[in-house]
Amino acid sequence: MVNLIIHIAIYVLVAVIVLSLIAKTFVIISQSETMIIERLGKYKKTLHSGINAKIPVIDKPRTILWRTSSSLEGDNLITPTAVVKRIDLREQVYDYPRQNVITRDNVNISIDALLYFQITDPKKAVYEVADFPNAIEKLTQTTLRNVIGELELDETLSSRDTINSKLTKLLDEATDKWGVKVNRVELKDIDPPKEIRETMEKQMRAERDKRAAILTAEGDKQSKILEAEGFKASEISKAEGEKAAAILKAEGEAQAKIAKAKAEAESIDLIKKAFDSPKVAANYLATMRYIETLGTMVDGKNNKVVYMPYEATGVLSSLGGIKDMLNQQN
Repeated sequence: MVNLIIHIAIYVLVAVIVLSLIAKTFVIISQSETMIIERLGKYKKTLHSGINAKIPVIDKPRTILWRTSSSLEGDNLITPTAVVKRIDLREQVYDYPRQNVITRDNVNISIDALLYFQITDPKKAVYEVADFPNAIEKLTQTTLRNVIGELELDETLSSRDTINSKLTKLLDEATDKWGVKVNRVELKDIDPPKEIRETMEKQMRAERDKRAAILTAEGDKQSKILEAEGFKASEISKAEGEKAAAILKAEGEAQAKIAKAKAEAESIDLIKKAFDSPKVAANYLATMRYIETLGTMVDGKNNKVVYMPYEATGVLSSLGGIKDMLNQQN
């Protein structure tokens, strides 16, 4: 009975060992992950997603330092690292703690940066750099200092896209031997010193006041120009109207004189026809003109004295003569 129990225990132990070896022989790798396998301490192969086989005990995965999720403790950003066997091939983002850099015009500013990268060659990432998270962080910080050190404060604040592009290019070239592709670098925040911010705010207010004064002056200028143009157009229209009215008035007076002259000519013709003698007709016309002129001379609203001209007797005699002529004509 004892022997049977011993044999069963041996069989069970062997089965457990066999199952354990089988379990260690096959490795399942998730999508977008990989694993570096070493055989007796030497690189053997890179495992890709799916089921992969390895020799137990002899083949072992190579570990790598990896940065885990960041946490904020007070004002400090804490990002712990861990030893992992599987390498994540997805795009990663590292949020680095705020660091102080000096611009070309000796202004100390604080910058918070984000780094987006992706491992393209896991073998290089494992064997070409010892502490991958720390190495890429220090490289980013030093490169950022070099780039900002070439710019003045105003350029730094107004050229974020240029700085991001330059940092991305430099970091991508530097990390290529690590099997890393730097996709982009983003400056999340640029914080100048307090006194610099106050000075910049004063400059911005002064600039806004200046722009407002310029716009007001431009508005007044345009208003005066439009007012002058309107007055000019009004005066031109008024002058043209007066000119047209004068022309029409002159044309009307000319037409009236012409019509009056025609009527007078026709009247003279009728008078000539009425009298057979031209001399008699001339005397008649002269007498009528004299009478009209005499009426004009004595006509007046404010005249206090009405007098008879010296030649009145001659006029009366002329009227008598006209009467005799008319009787003879009849």
